[in-house]
Amino acid sequence: MLERLLEILSEVRPDLDFENETRLIDDDLLDSFDIISIVSECNDVFDVEISVDDLEPENFNSAEAIAALIERLQED
Repeated sequence: MLERLLEILSEVRPDLDFENETRLIDDDLLDSFDIISIVSECNDVFDVEISVDDLEPENFNSAEAIAALIERLQED
């Protein structure tokens, strides 16, 4: 799942190193349009519903954090 997520992230922002970056939001590397694109793709690909309540910086600071969010939503 992480591999597919990294593909999605790279499609949205090919200029970022998602495998090593851990401060995507804190360092303003992703803007709101990027987040909307990522959420939309993840909702479709992973069959989850990322809600407004999930849009916390800690859920989007790294690929691992996004993957953890998706895994939590898939379990519910």
